[in-house]
Amino acid sequence: MRAVLRLVNRVLIGLVGLVLLVIGGSVLAVGLGLDPPSWWIHDSRNDVLLSDAERTRWRDEGWWWPTVIAVLAVLVLLALWWLTSVLRRRRLTEVLVDTGDGEGALLRGRALEGVLASEAAGLEGVQRAQVHLTGRRGAPEARARLLLQPHVDPGTALNDLTAQALAHARNSAGLAALPTEVRLRGAKHRAERVT
Repeated sequence: MRAVLRLVNRVLIGLVGLVLLVIGGSVLAVGLGLDPPSWWIHDSRNDVLLSDAERTRWRDEGWWWPTVIAVLAVLVLLALWWLTSVLRRRRLTEVLVDTGDGEGALLRGRALEGVLASEAAGLEGVQRAQVHLTGRRGAPEARARLLLQPHVDPGTALNDLTAQALAHARNSAGLAALPTEVRLRGAKHRAERVT
């Protein structure tokens, strides 16, 4: 879901930017004296965006104002949805731990992130690890970024992370599953001399 929101966010920003760039650039070009094509919305330097006749053309029609209000309402709702999806906290602040008595306990998300990161960093071949929890408190998800030392097999590092650090976190928090997105990156090192 987050990937879809990220994609929608980037596409919307790109489209809005492109439309604003084209319209603003064309108005600037016409204002500087460039001759526009015959189909363009501006005819000359002194032309206005909407003339009086264009602005009042459908004002007396019965469908005009409900359509304008409906379109503006949809645009406002889409803008609010977009704003809340962008501003929403990405990090999970607490995880619900099943204690077996029906009550449950809350575990700080940062604490679980810290334990996961330190255990992942202690794995063989991992130079540095960062972990962030996302999702819902009853169904958390993890994002891990590992910086691997040179000459380490990424498959082995991923298996060790899954079998040790993630399994310990899942078992200790009493979670049925802990879906994790792992990004691996190799540490830069100096070139070795071959003789």
